[in-house]
Amino acid sequence: MTTVDTRTVEHAAALTDRIADRLRSVDYARWRARVEQVGGCLQPIHLTGEFEVNHAATGERLARRAGTVFVPCGNRREAVCPTCSDRYAADAFHLIRAGLSGGKGVPESVASKPRLFLTLTAPSFGPVHTRRVRPSTGEVVRCRCGQRHHGDDPRVGTALDPDTYDYTGAVLWQAHAGQLWNRFTVRLRRELARAAGIRVSYAKVGEYQRRGLIHFHAVVRIDGPAGPADPAPSWAHPDLIENAIRTAAAATVVRRTLPTTEGVEQPYRFTWGAQIDTRTIAPADTVALENEQGTITDAALAGYIAKYATKGTTASETADRPFRSEADIDAITTTAHHRLMMCTAWDLGDLPALGYLRRWAHMLGFRGHFLTKSKHYSTRFGELRTVRRHWQHQQLLDRLGVTDDEITVVNHWNHAGTGYDTDAERALASAIYQRQREQRKLQHAQEAPPWNS
Repeated sequence: MTTVDTRTVEHAAALTDRIADRLRSVDYARWRARVEQVGGCLQPIHLTGEFEVNHAATGERLARRAGTVFVPCGNRREAVCPTCSDRYAADAFHLIRAGLSGGKGVPESVASKPRLFLTLTAPSFGPVHTRRVRPSTGEVVRCRCGQRHHGDDPRVGTALDPDTYDYTGAVLWQAHAGQLWNRFTVRLRRELARAAGIRVSYAKVGEYQRRGLIHFHAVVRIDGPAGPADPAPSWAHPDLIENAIRTAAAATVVRRTLPTTEGVEQPYRFTWGAQIDTRTIAPADTVALENEQGTITDAALAGYIAKYATKGTTASETADRPFRSEADIDAITTTAHHRLMMCTAWDLGDLPALGYLRRWAHMLGFRGHFLTKSKHYSTRFGELRTVRRHWQHQQLLDRLGVTDDEITVVNHWNHAGTGYDTDAERALASAIYQRQREQRKLQHAQEAPPWNS
């Protein structure tokens, strides 16, 4: 017999009534227009003020907008704002794709250069529950606990024995993962510098494994000494790059002497895990993500990496916001394993030398950026946003039939708040986001080339 929670039913019915009341309100059309303008952003910034476009020679007012407007919050976390998370993922796609295939100021010749897809993982800090499937039979292999875990089993990735798992070492490794990556890139450049005349460009993205430790996916590209427009030397074969990557990864070490409790310090040696994967990226004229030889192609790789660019910031293992107290850790919904990682980071953060860890306890100690790139890999997020703003500005000029030289613009806005007044407005904004997202997906499907359908 199914039990129905009457409080849940009553809450849903009350919310439906509040939504209906908001739909009938006299200012709903104006409010909806603001929400649609920001794509259904769930945490819009409210600005009050005015915007005027005047003819420079005559002083004639050509356009004016006054009152309250909404501006997207810009949060990358899907759990906080799916709209802005989608926009960030789209920008990440273009940034990665430009470095693979050209465009956005990057020459198309980069598609013919030696490129590899790299994965670097964390070392082990103790045995965890695992789920492995035999490729030949599809059989799920028994975990060390004696059970066969299903794909959604929350125990996968968690410690088999929490009492012996090295949570302190895991959190401290996590806190130094960004430095470890930086030293790896320096070491890689040194390995390849023995053969002069090349430049190493990369874009990397972080992703949480189910055990709560970060690992990095990266695109590594070899350019000539002048950058993307300069051909790579003929001897720069992917095999040579792969050997240099593995050598650099094995030699990369971050050594620190860190406190573990008050008055007690311990030397640590942070390295990459044993699992390192490198795959050659095929030219842009191939279309599958992976061919029969296991070679990855750039036609789909940019979307694959862009997915991780936001997946890392929306991982179920982490919280949406920094913790203010230990009570915040107790209040979130997560596994006991990941809660222990958060508590370990919080406790270590009580030590003066590790005080920064409390700011990053909600991220299990990781304090790096999820998407980074080298200077010459491709364009920048700021440039993509600037192009978008210029396009919107040009649309306005075209509607008014003027040029930049013929107008003066007056902008004056003040912050007036954030978010929505009621849960009904938030529900309506979420529905607007979903509708616009489905429309974009439908348009993309209609415009996609036949080999992607």
